[in-house]
Amino acid sequence: MPAYHSSFNEEPDARQVGNMSILPIRTRIRGPAPIADPSQPDIIDETLDLFRANSLFRNFEIKGPADRTLIVLILFISDCLAKLGSARTVPTQIEASKMLNTLSVETFPIPGDANFPLNAHYAQPPSRADADYLRQYLIQTRQELAARLVEKLYADGTGKPSKWWMSFQKRRFMNRSLGS
Repeated sequence: MPAYHSSFNEEPDARQVGNMSILPIRTRIRGPAPIADPSQPDIIDETLDLFRANSLFRNFEIKGPADRTLIVLILFISDCLAKLGSARTVPTQIEASKMLNTLSVETFPIPGDANFPLNAHYAQPPSRADADYLRQYLIQTRQELAARLVEKLYADGTGKPSKWWMSFQKRRFMNRSLGS
């Protein structure tokens, strides 16, 4: 059974930096990302929907530039769940939000950096300005993804993260991790 791919691969007017798509998102966080139509799902919704199914796969055939963006965001969700799972006590929703927001703005490698784990599958941004643009876009999407992930994790109202999500904290998509 093949992995699930991004529906944004056929997006005709999506900007690309390196070979990653810069896709529109619905957000209140400032940044360079284009604003998405509020009535349509964006790449972050798609990532949250496909995370649990795709994290069961060790192999992932990249079918387009939006798949590369999807991979980076899925790996970030894995790091978020690992961060929450490694806390001494079960974090409340506010604590989790603070932890993940901090994680989302920490320094991280982008395609082309020496310590980026998937450099073989990603093209380096052609210029320094494009690299900075990609970093700012990824910071913005990571912040929005962290906020929406916390909403999903604590949606049941018990004050504890969902065990159905936390059960994926040790599973690694493609046996990779963005974190060190």
